[in-house]
Amino acid sequence: MVLFHDRSHAGRLLAQILAVYSGDPEVIVLGLPRGGVPVAFEVAQYLHAPLDVLIVRKLGVPGQEEFAFGAISSGGGQILNVGVVDMLQLSRSCIEEVANRERKELERRERLYRGQKPPLVLGGRRVIVVDDGLATGSTMLAAVTALRHLEPSLIVVAIPVAPLETQVELQRVVDELFCLQTPKQFHAVGEWYEDFSQTSDEEVCRLLQEASSFESKD
Repeated sequence: MVLFHDRSHAGRLLAQILAVYSGDPEVIVLGLPRGGVPVAFEVAQYLHAPLDVLIVRKLGVPGQEEFAFGAISSGGGQILNVGVVDMLQLSRSCIEEVANRERKELERRERLYRGQKPPLVLGGRRVIVVDDGLATGSTMLAAVTALRHLEPSLIVVAIPVAPLETQVELQRVVDELFCLQTPKQFHAVGEWYEDFSQTSDEEVCRLLQEASSFESKD
């Protein structure tokens, strides 16, 4: 098993297995902020493709916020883990309260990262969605749900690491999935990185600005 030095290293390795999309003018790379953006940056640079963001927020159980019962994303995508909701007997009002709070943060990040850019127009495009790794996959499922409404011709998910069961679930809803590492024992994404320090808003904005030079001239 490869231990990634950091997100940039993971992105460079991931880009190599996506080489078939290099130079394709219909391809766009979407990073999931914040940690997915440094990975997506390397992919976009290698493929000479535009880079943008699709913002997804986990819906965390009150008092145990790292334990997600669902996720929301740009474009109105929402996924609920019915098993978790039923097990914890989360009320509709509790779900709405958490979703409304996360929606405010989602909107803040939209303004910060995308500024005055118009909403994503992805009709007929080949979309590669990148994150730094997946555990349950709830955030990526919410992203894919939102993307389907935008009618791309192809949805590709590319991640450095994820457990097999998460990949199997995603393969049911995407056109292609690329993953570098499938550990038999998986506890957290961060354990597969030597440096998994938090990605800042400033870094996301810098990478998006720098990536504007990657677009294919075709």
